Amino acid sequence: MSLRVARGALAVALVTAGTTIGPGGPAVAAGSAGYCPDASGVTVVVDFHELGGGTVVRCAPGAQASGLAALKNAGFPITGTLRWGEGFICRIDGKPSAATEKCVDTPPASAYWSYWHAPNGGSWTYSDKGVLNRKPAAGSFEGWSFSLNRNADDAPRPGAAPKRP
Repeated sequence: MSLRVARGALAVALVTAGTTIGPGGPAVAAGSAGYCPDASGVTVVVDFHELGGGTVVRCAPGAQASGLAALKNAGFPITGTLRWGEGFICRIDGKPSAATEKCVDTPPASAYWSYWHAPNGGSWTYSDKGVLNRKPAAGSFEGWSFSLNRNADDAPRPGAAPKRP
């Protein structure tokens, strides 16, 4: 199965999950800069790589309903796609720019945000589930890394170790 076909199938699953899960949920306090101090939240790492901006680490406090909730509750502004909504993360913190990526359909396999997860003290694992289909465990790490001209086999891992200091 090609990467494009696999991503398309994942898109359908994500949209279906999004319609049953819904965008709502309980209000959670805004995220804070740095690693979560204990296992009561989820640490979110965003590595901009070729987009500039370095690696940003933020804490999403409390339990998180999904990877999308963790990303948003950590305080990262996101943009989904017109076709798939927030089932595909097209832009994090305004990157890539609207001039570079219109966010109409699935971002191209050559330039997209790869999604990762890890337990505290573990190692990054490329997520085989979409952002709406993954519930991060308390104390764990969620990672996002911009992949330019790479595929799932060689996408760069987030640049911060998944270990609370």
